[in-house]
Amino acid sequence: MHPTTTDGARAGAEPRARRRRPGWALAAGLAGALALAALVTGLSLAVGSNPLPLDAVWRALVAPDDSFATTVVASRVPRTILGLLVGAALAVAGALIQGITRNPLGDPGLLGVNAGAAAAVVTVTAVTGSMMVGVAVLPVAVLGAFGAAVVVYLVGSGRGGPTPVRLILAGAAITAALTAYVQAIAFTNPTVFESYRFWVVGSIAGHPPSTVTMIWPVVVAALVVALLLGRPLNTLALGDETARALGASAGRTRLVGAVVATVLCGVATAAVGPIAFVGLAVPHIVRAVTGSDHRWLLAYCVALGPVLLLGADVLGRVVARPGELMVGVVTAFLGAPVLYFAVRRSGSGL
Repeated sequence: MHPTTTDGARAGAEPRARRRRPGWALAAGLAGALALAALVTGLSLAVGSNPLPLDAVWRALVAPDDSFATTVVASRVPRTILGLLVGAALAVAGALIQGITRNPLGDPGLLGVNAGAAAAVVTVTAVTGSMMVGVAVLPVAVLGAFGAAVVVYLVGSGRGGPTPVRLILAGAAITAALTAYVQAIAFTNPTVFESYRFWVVGSIAGHPPSTVTMIWPVVVAALVVALLLGRPLNTLALGDETARALGASAGRTRLVGAVVATVLCGVATAAVGPIAFVGLAVPHIVRAVTGSDHRWLLAYCVALGPVLLLGADVLGRVVARPGELMVGVVTAFLGAPVLYFAVRRSGSGL
């Protein structure tokens, strides 16, 4: 006997129902994620070429004096805050991209943001003939990221407005073109290559406190807007026609989501360089706990994005002591298995 349509629908709904969690359980899990973020933040302040016990870190924070521990902790605070901001920004940007494109393998680089930022940096360096360092990179890289994202959105819109497939194809094409341009300029101009090779690896180390001062208002404001997109993204996940039937505008949701994702990823990339896999890995890890409800998914990404990024940064300091591995290298190693399992999972129809 063949199962009826109702039976098939019920069978398909059962796994989704099992993935739902009660609100109190998700709230408790979010509290645990925030506690984990606090622990990793403490480790980021304690671990380094001059390791400190956590109690010494706490005393240096609550009762600073002229001791050696206070000096060491103060030197690590900008790096740690930068990791918190960039980790949350990249994770939420990844969740937004996956939501607006309905692509489980979506990544902030899908809109050409990383390639656009890199193209702007190498172009200005080639024109001026001087290396770009410090906060001078920020406005140039942000403009490049926005320019690339705008081009991708316009190309992916077509006559009938943006669709997930068009955005993905446009992003892949623009990214390939910009990457080829960056490589052509960087490998033929020694000044450009010297500037580009340090920025492109991705690191939260060695940045002045002014970097944090410049990006934190933008990142915090964009995160607030992103959290407000949870319900519209849930409606968009039902499909464009269903979203319109429910009174939602699929095009407006995609546009706002793309703008917020570009702001988050563009500012983060401009500040520390392109860091791979955070925007891909964190939403997949979180989705195993929260399911597909973007209201909880985005909130968890805010908490767990910094955990992954700061955890990778701490690991890079430990495995290469007394030196350290740049965080972009560590996240690439950690993200590769996540990408593998994500591909396997998406191939199973989930």
